[in-house]
Amino acid sequence: MSYFTDLAHQYIDGEWRTGSGSWDIIDFNPYNGEKLAAITVATALEVDEAYRAAERAQPAWAETSPYLRRQVLERVLALVGERREEIVEAIIDELGGTRLKAEHEVRTSEEYLREAIHLALRPEGRILSTSADGRENRVYRLPVGVVGVISPFNFPLLVALRSVAPALVLGNAVVIKPNQNAPVVGGGLVARLFEDAGLPAGLLNVVVTDIAEIGDALLEHPVPKVISFAGSDRVGRHVGAIAGANFKRTVLELSGNSAFVVLDDLDDAGLDQAVDAAVASRFFFQGQVCTAANRILVDRRVEREFTERFVARVRALKAGDPRDPETRIGPVISTFQAEALTALVDQAIEDGATALVRGRTRGNVVEPTVLTDLAEDSPLLRQEIFGPVALLVPFDGEEEAVRIANSGPYGLSGAVHTADLARGVSFARRIVTGMMHVNDVTVQDEPLAPFGGEKSSGVGRLGGDAAVEAFTTQQWVSVRAGRSRFPL
Repeated sequence: MSYFTDLAHQYIDGEWRTGSGSWDIIDFNPYNGEKLAAITVATALEVDEAYRAAERAQPAWAETSPYLRRQVLERVLALVGERREEIVEAIIDELGGTRLKAEHEVRTSEEYLREAIHLALRPEGRILSTSADGRENRVYRLPVGVVGVISPFNFPLLVALRSVAPALVLGNAVVIKPNQNAPVVGGGLVARLFEDAGLPAGLLNVVVTDIAEIGDALLEHPVPKVISFAGSDRVGRHVGAIAGANFKRTVLELSGNSAFVVLDDLDDAGLDQAVDAAVASRFFFQGQVCTAANRILVDRRVEREFTERFVARVRALKAGDPRDPETRIGPVISTFQAEALTALVDQAIEDGATALVRGRTRGNVVEPTVLTDLAEDSPLLRQEIFGPVALLVPFDGEEEAVRIANSGPYGLSGAVHTADLARGVSFARRIVTGMMHVNDVTVQDEPLAPFGGEKSSGVGRLGGDAAVEAFTTQQWVSVRAGRSRFPL
């Protein structure tokens, strides 16, 4: 199957269609510039048709036995396994991810599908106590109805499935708008997997489009009850504002500026592990990860040893063709991003930062850079850097580390490395962040764990019970037996 020929379409009410817009989204390979596909954009008309198809199909699906709903996901999981190599190749081509990254995304997607299969039976009703004789209070947990999913380019399959799989298995219908840099892996591929798994038409729809074409039609439409968005906090603020104004719930997984903290009690082996974890936390998928470690905070007592080892490891990372099995740093997603990262580093050095490693920019391949000596008020320390640029920040003692880690507007992920696990947990609980990891990497994804952030890093959680909460609602039904006396 040629994914970029067969799946580069709109998918509405079980039909693969061409959009009715007047322009095309061009899907490029970010490494070599090859044109993978051209997709005529969907208009607000197609958005309406997708939502209406979902609205029509959803009630019967909600009445379907959860045992039958989960069978669809079981077949999707089997198809991912059968098509693993094709999917990996598509991720490499469309995203510029290395094989290591692509295989990680497929493997983690399978884990989310396995958990979603179990979610089918998770919703439970309750009987509540009552203050009135002869009355029974029942609480039913029901699907919300239709869910709008807006997915990012960096992990398009995984992030789409993180919402799509639980939403569907819990009895909802879904409309996906994939990022225009990943319209096939994040859109058409997901639709094909569910189509081939036997999901009834209308329950999953894909509209490939852009705000320049549809404005806020995806958010303002009356049908969806929940909007699940993953992307920048700038766009997320807009999504939240429009959804809230239209009385829709949101799950917003937004930007991060994670702190990776190295405390002063590590021995030689502990430092080596911290270095390895810091490299993975910062440079996995070229640093284009919301949970990536933007800031690497190191206690001055171990700063010299850590820095020497970290710089040596970073210098050894091979950047280039993502199809080369030795490559660890592939291209960033676009020329715009490559140029923006280069300008950002140039400005930081001009402002007084020291480059311990200064990578070159070759096309869309941005080699790793390591900066230190940043001023405390440097804007770099407060923003998300979506690329292979590491910031080393020394600190004196644990209190200063907590202060620095908590500075700034974001709170998505983080990590702390220490020889004392109890100390690590105590430190982790003082950081205002949705996720914190002791002696591990900042880039983590567990299907059962609540994934999400604090502050400007988002609202709501996904994963396990959090997904049930996100994609269901509660209804109170009271039942009175016998005759009663009422006021008036």
